[in-house]
Amino acid sequence: MRTFLFRSMIGIFFGAFLAIMMTYAVIWFGDVETLAAEGFIRNSLGSMFCGWFFSVTPLYFEITTLKLWQQTLLHFITVSLLYFIISFGIGWISFQMTTAMISILAFLIIYLLIWIGFYLYFRSESRKLNEELNHIE
Repeated sequence: MRTFLFRSMIGIFFGAFLAIMMTYAVIWFGDVETLAAEGFIRNSLGSMFCGWFFSVTPLYFEITTLKLWQQTLLHFITVSLLYFIISFGIGWISFQMTTAMISILAFLIIYLLIWIGFYLYFRSESRKLNEELNHIE
């Protein structure tokens, strides 16, 4: 529970930070002089919620009773559903078929690349640990 609360706080704060940085980017690079308060609140709350669930859902990978494919499937389903509900609901992704399909494809590619990166990293770490354990004798 302590880990869940810690990750929740980190995720919410990181989401809020990203929301502010995106707002700054829109103001500085988008040549926008004023922002609508409703849009800012909606987007910043969406970013904070995304930060929360992206930081909390990796806890699936710490459930040792599940196999890796089960952990990955649970994580993928949870993250995908929450992200796309927020994205379509807030308006980050429009309801046009082409835009939606490109967004889903981009999400899948990014998810796959990140998953492969973490898999290779942890496989490398486990090899190093096993080699060190073999040298203890």
